[in-house]
This record gives sequence, structure tokens and C-alpha cells, in this order.
Amino acid sequence: MTQAVSVDADAPPGRGQGHPWLTLLAVSLGVIMVMLDGTVVAIANPVIQVELKATLADLQWVTSGYLLALAVFLITAGKLGDLFGHKRVFLIGVAGFALTSLAIGLSSSIGVLIALRVLQGLFGALLQPAALALLRSAFPGEKLNMAMGAWGAIIGLSSAAGPIVGGLLVENVSWQSVFFINVPVGVAALAFGLWALRERRAKMLSRVDWLGVVLLSGAMFALVWAIIKAPEWGWGDAKTLGFLAAAVVVGAVFLFWQSKVSEPLLPLSLFRNASVSIGTVLMILMSFAMFGAMFFLTFFFQGVHGLTPLDSGLRMLPMSAGMIVASPIAGILIGKLGPKITIAGGMVISAFAMFLMSRLSVEAAFADSAIPFVLLAFGLSPVFVGATEIIVGNAPEELSGVAGGVQNSAMQIGGALGTAILGAVVSAKVADVLPGYLGPAAAAAVPPAQMEGLKALASVGQAPPGLTGPVAKTLADAAHLSFMDGLHLGFVVSTAVALLAAALALFVKAGRKTEGAPVHMG
Repeated sequence: MTQAVSVDADAPPGRGQGHPWLTLLAVSLGVIMVMLDGTVVAIANPVIQVELKATLADLQWVTSGYLLALAVFLITAGKLGDLFGHKRVFLIGVAGFALTSLAIGLSSSIGVLIALRVLQGLFGALLQPAALALLRSAFPGEKLNMAMGAWGAIIGLSSAAGPIVGGLLVENVSWQSVFFINVPVGVAALAFGLWALRERRAKMLSRVDWLGVVLLSGAMFALVWAIIKAPEWGWGDAKTLGFLAAAVVVGAVFLFWQSKVSEPLLPLSLFRNASVSIGTVLMILMSFAMFGAMFFLTFFFQGVHGLTPLDSGLRMLPMSAGMIVASPIAGILIGKLGPKITIAGGMVISAFAMFLMSRLSVEAAFADSAIPFVLLAFGLSPVFVGATEIIVGNAPEELSGVAGGVQNSAMQIGGALGTAILGAVVSAKVADVLPGYLGPAAAAAVPPAQMEGLKALASVGQAPPGLTGPVAKTLADAAHLSFMDGLHLGFVVSTAVALLAAALALFVKAGRKTEGAPVHMG
């Protein structure tokens, strides 16, 4: 077992070091890199497919490989920050993320690109929990809500900029440029972080629970792998069920080990705080509803409406831009009203917005989607800010990195679950209604193999390419209408999940522990 080097949390800071708002700016520069990367890669995928001769499965792994590495390593990365120093781990994550971005832009084969994306996910996992822990230690308890609100606004700004920046770069420069842009951002984050961040962690020496790392990584891998592959294999397939069973078994062994080891990777006492446990579930449900539903809107804009990637990004701008305004307001409201009312109210607003999305038509104008997007911004921001503050703010400071890892893992797992489960829901609905939209004669004239291909295209809002005349119009209309039915059902499910989260938020403990006080066991 390796013993960590002690870092004195009370060492006198240098000029600028430890200043709360400079800390927020420093960690935001690093996280902006990750947020931009998450949105611009999707826009670059079609060009990558052509230039690197990638298959659809290859492109799925460009995203899934990154997601898998990120989700599996987040909690372990948070613990490493708690042990070896959050500033140190954050800066390693920033440097590694920028260097792997440079290497991806220089790669010339899809296999190398996928491998580097996995490595990039590992560095991203180092970066994110450490960023939250640095905020947790820099801001006094009474100002943490405000900091989380500003944090949410910065994430909203980078999310809003991603599709636009990515579209401009891909259309006017190259797909490589969407990765190269991380390099100057990373250099700025590294230089500013070295100056502005102050190292903070518990003075006591700790050991790395390597068996816990292996067990947790194995359980997370099996779970996320099953979620990613379930749409391809089927939820009832033996391979899917096998990986889910492995996740349960290995997870149970991990929990047993954590209850026995003297210095666990994930202290189970963290979840005795009701607000931490509920905040984790809320983050999963929020991400399920948000990312699962939003995933299909890109197909709606590009497949049904035929918009360019840049135009699609502009269509989604009201939600991302709205978060810039809504997140600071959410931080203020949580400070004044408490998390219970604010988070529950936010999820009710989100549910209403998703219900409006379930009423979108094929001919939906900009305003038809812009209004629900703005409502989503003001509904989801209180949940994101509140759940993050609940999880990280209620954890003991020596476990703030682990708590940040839990928060990020919950978001990744919720997003992966939402995308996979709602993907299955949408696909099943499309397959059910498509023959009816084709009409009995047309449906009977399509061979079974071609019908399966038509269903697959319709599930992403596309019609068969290369056809002209009345037949092409019939197939396109049927594909678009069946996709809209699937999209509507997906948003109805998201509405129900949002209402469930609103009810769960009513059980959040209103009080947050003060700095230095013991964790309230509820």
C-alpha cells in the first residue's frame, strides 16, 4: 500500500493563491476544456467518418470510449485528490487532457483516435472532482451556493459556445481543430492554476485502497458497458444481463470490502447523510431526463428539419444561454429558500418544459422549441446547483474529492442510462408505428430486410438516401412522422422522471453543515 505525501493545508498562501473567485476562474478554465470537448466532438463526427473511413460503430466508440473511462475512474480520481492534493491532481488532469487533445488532432487512424479518447477520459476524470473540491475548500459555507451558481453559469456558457465554435471550426478549418483548441485553453488553465490555486487537503496520512479501486472500477465498467451496449444487444440479451449481473455482484463485494477496510476508497458513512444520498439520486434522475431527451433533439433538427450542425447548435442556444442567467439565480434562491423548495420547483418546471417538447410537430418553428429550452434552463439549473452543493457541501472536507467524484459519476451514469433507455423506447415506438404511416400496400411491398433498415434510419429521423419522386416522399414522410411519435414518447418518459425527482427533492434535508462541523447523520 502506498502512503501519500502530506500536504500542509495551513501553509501560508502566495499572492493570489486561495482567493475564492480566482480559484473559481482557474478551475473553470480547465472544466471549459472538458465541456467544449463534449459538444464539439459530436459535430465533428461526420467529417471524421469520411476522412478516417470510420464505421458507425467506430464513431460510437469515439464517444463511448471517452464516457466509459470517465465514468469508471471518477470516484477513484476524487480519492486521489483527497490523498495527494486537489491542486496537484487538477493540474495533472489539465495537462494530460490538453496533451491528449493535441495527439488526437495529429492522429491519422480511427483506432489511435479511439485509444486516445479513452486516455483523454481518464485525464478528464482527474480534473472534474478536483475542481469541485477546490471550490469547496476555497469558499466559506455561506457563499458556496453562490459559487455553485457561478459554476453552473460558466458550464452553461461553455455548453452554449460548444456547438457554435465546433460548427465554425469544422466548416471553416478542419475536424482536427476542434481538438487543437483545447491546447491553448489547457495552457492558460495550467499557468493560471499554478498561480491562483492553493493546495488543500487533510493533514493526516492515508493509504490508497487499491483493492477498492479494482472492485469499484470493475463494477462501474460492467454497469456502464451494459448501458452502452444494451441498445445494440437488446436489454433482454444474455450478454446485457450478464454484465448487469456482474456489476451487481462486484458492486456488492466492493461495498462489503468498504465496510471492513480501515481506510476505504469510498467511506459508506458519506451516504448516511440523507441529503448526500438524495442529492446523488437527484443528479442521476436529472441527467437521465436531460441528456436522454436532448440526445434525440439533434436528430430532430438535422434529420427531420435538415439543419446544418451550426444551425442545430443555434437552435439549442436558448437552453445553454439561459443557464448562464439561471444558474446564479438558482444559487441565490437556494441560499434564501433552501434546497427542498428550490430543487422541487426546478424539477416541476423541467417536467412542464419536457411536456411541451412532447407536443413538438414536424413543422415546429424556432419559438416552439426555444420556449421549452428557456424553461429547461430555469428548471434544471436549480437542480444542478442544488444537488452539487448538497453532495459536495455536506461531505467532510477531507472527502470533498470523493464527493465530487460521486457527483460527476452520478451525472455520467444518469446520462448514459437516459440515452440508452430512451433510445430503446424511441426505437421501439418507431418500429411499431412506421408500417402504419407507410400504409398497408407500401409496407407489404418493402422486403423485411429493407424494412429493418428503414426502421433504423427512422429512429434517427432520417429517410433512405438517393431516392426521388413520390416513393421518396412517402418514405420520408413516414420516417419523420414515426420518429416524431418516438420523440414524443421519449419526452413523456422524461416528464415522468422529472416529476419523480421533484417528489424526491421534498425529502432533502434543508440544513447544511457548517465548516468544521461533523457531518449530520440523517
